[in-house]
Amino acid sequence: MDFLLALPAAMVVFLLGAAIGSFLNVVVYRLPAGLSLLWPPSRCPQCLHPLKKRENVPVLGWLWLKGRCSHCRSPIPIRYPLVEAATGLLFVLVFLVCGWSSLTWGYWLLLSELLALSLIDADTMTLPNELTQSGLVAGLVFQGVLGWQTGGEPSAAIAFLMKGIVGAVLGIWLLDIISLVGSIALGQTAMGAGDGKLMALIGAWLGWKLMLLAGFLGCAMGAFAGGGAIALGWLHRRQPMPFGPFLALGAAIAALWGDAIISLYLQLFFPVA
Repeated sequence: MDFLLALPAAMVVFLLGAAIGSFLNVVVYRLPAGLSLLWPPSRCPQCLHPLKKRENVPVLGWLWLKGRCSHCRSPIPIRYPLVEAATGLLFVLVFLVCGWSSLTWGYWLLLSELLALSLIDADTMTLPNELTQSGLVAGLVFQGVLGWQTGGEPSAAIAFLMKGIVGAVLGIWLLDIISLVGSIALGQTAMGAGDGKLMALIGAWLGWKLMLLAGFLGCAMGAFAGGGAIALGWLHRRQPMPFGPFLALGAAIAALWGDAIISLYLQLFFPVA
């Protein structure tokens, strides 16, 4: 893609992603608390003062307020603009990798769901059914649409849909098996039920091959991070840690570069004579 053409488009994509990130902040804060996502409008959580339009602009609003509520001067967590900026950068990354395509729109939705689930899991050690179940359905719809656009006929849409269904079923089975083995080995619950549902969501979006890659990457990164945290004394050996963010990161890598990774693996270990 020509740089001069890509730069303005990337700026627009970043702004779109930052706006979605602003909504994700609302989801992450309100969904676990059982609050409405639509009402009331954004406000200070301390004094409940509604934010003005310019104060609600992604990233820039926080900078304009200098990180404090304009009414009560309570500090506004820096995580809010960081999530907005991170979502914008993720949108740009997907755009640069996939260009303007159905994959781009689909992966924007997928990565938004994964980011929201990761933050909620980090905050509450839970993965809400509202997001995992709706994400799974969205993944199956995405597979059907992608199949229709690829093959142009119902049989192609059904084939892609079945790929998503198989990926979802294998995903939840895989995590259930890992959880069972881990629980027996550790003598305590190794994973929450939400992790299996998240894996089913990933399988629905990516199919079984990329789902397996995402699971491997997530488990490897989770084991490395957990082992490192224990070695540094940040985490006790039997202290639980959120696993969802690692699965989400593995899924993002698999979505964007999974085919290349699998191809490289096959070339290295199973070269064609």
